[in-house]
Amino acid sequence: MTDNITSVSGGGRADAGVSALKGRTGAGAPAETRGKTTIADGVVAKIAGMAAREVPGIHSLGAGMARAFGAMRERVPGGGGGGVTRGVKVEVGERQAAVDLDVVVEYGVSIVDVAGGVRTNVISAVERMTGLEVVEVNIVVDDVHLPDDEEGPTEPDEGRVR
Repeated sequence: MTDNITSVSGGGRADAGVSALKGRTGAGAPAETRGKTTIADGVVAKIAGMAAREVPGIHSLGAGMARAFGAMRERVPGGGGGGVTRGVKVEVGERQAAVDLDVVVEYGVSIVDVAGGVRTNVISAVERMTGLEVVEVNIVVDDVHLPDDEEGPTEPDEGRVR
């Protein structure tokens, strides 16, 4: 059984920016292949975002400004989600997908190892859950989270000079 994946696009249509998994039709086709399954780009982005966050050494996703605006949006009632897909961009074609991630890693981890783990986890999750072939996962490390970079009130530092 082979599913055909096609891109569905169009300005202003309800199905804009989605990918469709089409099955065979007709009385001779197995029941599980009759009809089509449509997977929105946002679904692929959520899967990739969740898979990336599962990797040890990832502190958060999103570039510095995106994280700041996202934190403000989350504090505003009705500000909307987007937290899972912050720092994630996907391009979905007929049978393939490409993923771009902006990440912040924990200080002290091997960035090369963390990036490899993220690629492996994202590719595995997206391919397993959607049937799309992930052709690339591009990772931009925007920042390193230091142990003393915790948000929240801190006590003022005493200077060396009085």
